[in-house]
Amino acid sequence: MRKLPRVMLGLMAGASLVGAACAEDAPDPNRLPPSQEPGRTANGLALTPPMGWNSWNKFACKVNEQVIRETADSLVASGMKDAGYQYVVIDDCWQGARDKDGFITADASRFPSGIKALADYVHSKGLKFGIYSDAGRLTCGKRPGSQGHEYQDAATYARWGVDYLKYDWCSTGTRNAEEAYALMADALRATGRPIVFSMCEWGQNKAWLWAEKIGNLWRTTGDITDKWDGTVTYSNGMMRIVDQNEPLWPYAGPGHWNDPDMLEVGNGGMTTEEYRTHFSLWSTMAAPLIAGNDVARMTPEIRAILTNREVIAVDQDALGRQGHRVAKDGDGEVWMKPLAGGGRALLLLNRGDTPRTIRADWAMLDLPPALKLSARDVWAHRDLGQKASSYAVSVAPHAVSMVVLRP
Repeated sequence: MRKLPRVMLGLMAGASLVGAACAEDAPDPNRLPPSQEPGRTANGLALTPPMGWNSWNKFACKVNEQVIRETADSLVASGMKDAGYQYVVIDDCWQGARDKDGFITADASRFPSGIKALADYVHSKGLKFGIYSDAGRLTCGKRPGSQGHEYQDAATYARWGVDYLKYDWCSTGTRNAEEAYALMADALRATGRPIVFSMCEWGQNKAWLWAEKIGNLWRTTGDITDKWDGTVTYSNGMMRIVDQNEPLWPYAGPGHWNDPDMLEVGNGGMTTEEYRTHFSLWSTMAAPLIAGNDVARMTPEIRAILTNREVIAVDQDALGRQGHRVAKDGDGEVWMKPLAGGGRALLLLNRGDTPRTIRADWAMLDLPPALKLSARDVWAHRDLGQKASSYAVSVAPHAVSMVVLRP
């Protein structure tokens, strides 16, 4: 059993999981100055993690106008809009050629009404509209990228009514990532339109070290795969993504979030229980909640996961702290997220294939051992009464117990 690195909270020495002892803290290997451009100011957007939907995980390059309109309709009809999902984002493959003056156009066969009309439709539903581009000459889908057209593209997006830009990192050659993303950030700000900036350079350039005042969220990993764990075939399974994103918790906060990629909930590669774990972990990590399923055809079970307002409230908590792992014993893990008002979100994770009892002591949560806390199970929607000194429960395989503790 080992105690995990802790940079900011100063958790109490001697924390344990089911009675095991802890080793010394490990240093944070990423502790560097936050930016090479200290005079830059943040854009003031995304003070809680963005929530919405993106076309890539389900539709990839088979996206079109009908899919976007149908999804906007379904976000409203399903209750997802009311639960907090705002952004409808078209990912790659919407682009046509640039016109004679260098302005980007939409693929007319896929988007015959044009992007402005589509953005207007999304806005008419009370939602916000997002689009995709790339810092290179070409996007990952081999459509025109924004390199050399940053201010031109930003002005076009603003004219169309774009509220969110996802900006990828294909075909960038030897470009400096901080320069490339700062350039587009400046171009977006110059439009005068508030546009959330989602940086997608897959963690290759450690954006968490320098992008706090450039982007509102930055990818910390490669593309997620709709599988429980990483293997040779599925190298970025959900749990492998979790392990890459978790140590970066000190760098997230209001307006600047670690992004472990979009949700796979409902896409068929995991069980309902595993999807519940997926959603719980993303919420505990204060990750952007960007759904990636076929909203119009999701099952009631998937809808119940994506619209669980008590779990979403943990993600959207105003304190803006990313939760992280505070203790581990084999396949059993304890995660904690500080909440506004002095509460804690507590997540007990069983990564294994058999049930196991997992206990969290208050010391793990940086709380006095004798403190009495009210506990609420946010998946069962059930009050558990007062708890003192610890909380323990049997957790099913590949599952979590998630409770909110409040003074």
